[in-house]
Amino acid sequence: MDCSIVDIAPVRNGETATDAYEDTIALAQRAEELGYSRFWVAEHHGLANAIASTTPEVLIARLAAETESIRVGSGTVLLNHYSPFKVAETFASLDALAPGRIDLGLGRATGMPAADRALRSGVPHQQSGADHAAKIEETARHVYGGFPDDHPYSDVVLPRSADGVPEVWVLGSSPSSAEIAGKLGLPYAFAAFIRPTVATQAMERYRAAFEASEFDGGREEPHSMLAVNAACASTDHEAARLRASSEAAYQRMARGAFGPPPTVEEAIEEIGGVPEPTSPSIVETPENWPRAISGSPETIGALFEGMTDAVGAEEVVVQNLIEDPADRIRSHELIADGVGLEAR
Repeated sequence: MDCSIVDIAPVRNGETATDAYEDTIALAQRAEELGYSRFWVAEHHGLANAIASTTPEVLIARLAAETESIRVGSGTVLLNHYSPFKVAETFASLDALAPGRIDLGLGRATGMPAADRALRSGVPHQQSGADHAAKIEETARHVYGGFPDDHPYSDVVLPRSADGVPEVWVLGSSPSSAEIAGKLGLPYAFAAFIRPTVATQAMERYRAAFEASEFDGGREEPHSMLAVNAACASTDHEAARLRASSEAAYQRMARGAFGPPPTVEEAIEEIGGVPEPTSPSIVETPENWPRAISGSPETIGALFEGMTDAVGAEEVVVQNLIEDPADRIRSHELIADGVGLEAR
């Protein structure tokens, strides 16, 4: 099973974005050694005291320079804030700097109202997502050189490498995003750490809508990835302790409280105890999947296999909100053991 990582560059209490970026670089380097396929970084705005991953294109350039072979990319670029051409041009430039290693994950989201207004820079607000499908298609056409000869953009040239172009992914947490990916013949990543209970619906919609891509570099067959929040330790109980940080963070977000990730001890106190270990039997009822899972390497291996089989996904990308960077790296080391990755 291909397994990847998506990171948010969490900022610990008393530390800065510089520290968070150093932790992200260290994790990417270790991921490459362990045999992970991709290392993606997220885009969040207005929460830099807690999440330093605000500009994935900047982090990607540094990560590509600090690694040698692992694919690096965005999980995701929030396309509702940007021009499709500018996004395509940026990622084509990244691909020219790191040929054959760049993924362009496209999605959308709204965040803090003040940050959203600042990102629009005075442009009148449009309904969020009203033009999302059109913007994804336009971005893909720029990246893949897919405009008809008579299109006004057909002569617009992007920076290129000799080894192809970035791989474009659609990322989302709903059946509607899955349908967009399917109709364009693009690979799709479903965020099960956001809306796990609709994973089956989204993946079914993706396959039902799929049409072979007209783009050189697009897909002829459906290809999907399941994004999960997972913590791994030597035992199921210890992994559940680590998962407490994610559980507490999700509860804080639900209350509109954002800040540095809680330590395990803080999280256990906040949620009233150590969470129950995740049972592999959850794979039998995708409509009841939790937002975060945990387990020993053997348990995680069984969970990943069962969850991808249940929704028909080919890959897994792992997020976690473990506060301690050493514990975060160790969790990914044990996940690599659990799914049988081959170290490079």
